Amino acid sequence: MGPDNEKIRPIIIRKPELRDGNSIYQLVSHSPPLDINSLYSYLLVCAHFNKSSVVAEYQGKIVGYVSAYIHPHKEDTLFIWQVAVDSSMRGEGLAHKLLMKLIERKGLENIRFLETTVSPSNHASRALFEKLARKMQANLKEVEFLSSDLFGESGHEEEPLLIIGPLKKSGD
Repeated sequence: MGPDNEKIRPIIIRKPELRDGNSIYQLVSHSPPLDINSLYSYLLVCAHFNKSSVVAEYQGKIVGYVSAYIHPHKEDTLFIWQVAVDSSMRGEGLAHKLLMKLIERKGLENIRFLETTVSPSNHASRALFEKLARKMQANLKEVEFLSSDLFGESGHEEEPLLIIGPLKKSGD
């Protein structure tokens, strides 16, 4: 989103709060091809993972969301769980802006790698993470992770793991 759009659309980027859980659930449910999780899980993200997640609010409505957590076995790695942008805001670079704000957030200075899974057919997400890797001057590597057979008979695609890093942050 360029400076002109920011003047037209004053978007507030902030940590999610418990009251945002239902709005996030609704946003994700209207954002195919994302998997919708339970409302309870979105409430937990707002309560327990808000320091590593972010929302975008426009005119009192949640229009963007990134859930993430510090990998429990890799303290320098942020796992990006979901990225969702309201259809009215797509094509304006909001997802990229949310990810950049998250990476630059105080308290996440030790993050040097990002990990996420992206199904092969989700071209928009793949392009987003490729752009992010270029912007951060970081390598992007894809490795096998969640094969389709792990999803049982759901017909869910495989979810390869994308690893981005090491990140070059301002000041590096």
